Amino acid sequence: METIKTLDALEEIYGQPVERSLWKEIDHINPHYRAFIEKSPFLILATYGENGLDCSPRGDPAGFVRVVNERCIQIPDRRGNNRLDSLRNIIHNPQVGLIFLVPNVGETIRVSGRAEILVDNDLCDSFSIQGKAASSVLSISVEKAYFQCQKAIARSGLWDPSQHIDRGELPSAGDMAKVFADMKNIEFDAQEYDKQYP
Repeated sequence: METIKTLDALEEIYGQPVERSLWKEIDHINPHYRAFIEKSPFLILATYGENGLDCSPRGDPAGFVRVVNERCIQIPDRRGNNRLDSLRNIIHNPQVGLIFLVPNVGETIRVSGRAEILVDNDLCDSFSIQGKAASSVLSISVEKAYFQCQKAIARSGLWDPSQHIDRGELPSAGDMAKVFADMKNIEFDAQEYDKQYP
């Protein structure tokens, strides 16, 4: 078994990039990329800080990400479990990567750039949903934007209903949480947790 450790060895296996895969990467959000971003109700945010790599989901109704201009997008951050893994990473290293998904669409948009965490009452209020303002807003200066073809989504069958499984085939959220509660000798009612979960 060989471990690939050099770019030359890597390129020997894969060859050169397909030309159009290079010219699809731009340093701003063009009108077509903007249309995808504004229709996306879900994105994945990747960050890297002193505690390592984090990749976390963000979601709200489509349009929750604001394209301020071709060089700046803003994403509301809402209260969750307060681990703040992504935000802590951004404090130490502002570089971020994003993948935007749109239901029933195979293509994705990848964006990378530098983020800052903004706290301003008017700005946070402008991202309110059901009367709840954002806790903060991630403002991202776009450095790269890239239109990713549909191969990965198509191969995975992500949007194909025939590939969807019944939720009951997997452990419930309460079941998964109980494992860790038991390890720490913390009393935890998995069934009650699942009942309250929605």
